[in-house]
Amino acid sequence: MNTPMSLDLNLPEDRAAPRPRRKSKRVWVGGTAIGDGAPVAVQSMCTTLTHDVDATIRQIEQLQEGGCEIARVAVPDKRAGEALKEVVRRSILPVVADIHFDYKLALMALDAKVHKLRLNPGNIHNKDGVREVVRRAKTQGTPIRIGVNHGSIGDRQPGDVRDEAQRMVDLALSEIKILEDLDFDDIVVSVKAFDVPVMIAAYRRLAKAVPYPLHLGVTEAGTALSGSIRSAAGMSVLLYEGIGDTIRVSLSEDPVVEVKAAFDLLKSLGLRDQSLTLVACPSCGRADIDLIPLAKVAEERLRALATPMKVAVMGCEVNGPGEAKDADVGIAGGVGKGAIFRKGKIVGTYPEAQLMDALLAEIDKILIENGKEPYSQKAPKLSHTGQLTPGRSVPAGQRT
Repeated sequence: MNTPMSLDLNLPEDRAAPRPRRKSKRVWVGGTAIGDGAPVAVQSMCTTLTHDVDATIRQIEQLQEGGCEIARVAVPDKRAGEALKEVVRRSILPVVADIHFDYKLALMALDAKVHKLRLNPGNIHNKDGVREVVRRAKTQGTPIRIGVNHGSIGDRQPGDVRDEAQRMVDLALSEIKILEDLDFDDIVVSVKAFDVPVMIAAYRRLAKAVPYPLHLGVTEAGTALSGSIRSAAGMSVLLYEGIGDTIRVSLSEDPVVEVKAAFDLLKSLGLRDQSLTLVACPSCGRADIDLIPLAKVAEERLRALATPMKVAVMGCEVNGPGEAKDADVGIAGGVGKGAIFRKGKIVGTYPEAQLMDALLAEIDKILIENGKEPYSQKAPKLSHTGQLTPGRSVPAGQRT
């Protein structure tokens, strides 16, 4: 007989949950708190030309609707700097001005009353100019992110034996000292890299060296699929260790997709729970409904559900409802039909074509029972009818 494994559940490494959050100073970006136990804040960056104020505001509104809490805008030139005042005035979200190369653009951003500055110490070389920015920011109460990117730290000098992670950390620490020497501590720090092991090592070292909140990210991560995977590979390790106070998933995509990816990452770790969590099995030859297109339609129709809820879409009797008994509500497939279940208990059986509407009706019941407004009438009208499971030539309910 095998001896049961002995675990001390008082040890953080043996708990089935992320480690306790790293203690840090709290920084306010507008009305959004970063650090000191505040929920991990989700941010993104506009892809618009900042001087196109109407387009920028439209995108910020789309980001806010997607759950974004902080919006960053590029300030590459004087025209963008001049537009900031109107962007800040009209923005529904706190606005961060992204500054590279020229400290004078940061001064313009401060004139516009932005809610935070991001300064790249790798390419802003006029340190007297940086000191002028810091003095102004201190007077106005504007926080500053020291945003180190691996690609901006410069070439390695002969005799430098530090690894790449330490070179980033040392650059961040040298810039932080400039701010601290001016009695400025309203600081957020990031050390982003494309290479995930380098990024993880840099953040771990920085977390031990400074008391400030950390902004996590994998820079130039890639397109939606590969970039989300690379970002999750880096940030999930750190977040699980309790490191990280705000995140951006950098994708070559609509920034709203970045926000969705960020929340999915945080929900997967149990760090944020403010909307839909969709559980779906991967499907196989056992499935008797077209599970994959059904799950995609379920995700789209439930995307705007604001109430935290775990919804399962399972293809057969193996995975549901038993395997998904912790879901609030879900679908378990049969031959051309399926069951609707709540907390593992079947509450109705419907033809496959009616399953999605039946699921929405059951979600409405849950919302009403909890004193909330029903959702189904707000949901997009989509159907998976006619869409087949990949690799199959006939509907899953028509086995041959």
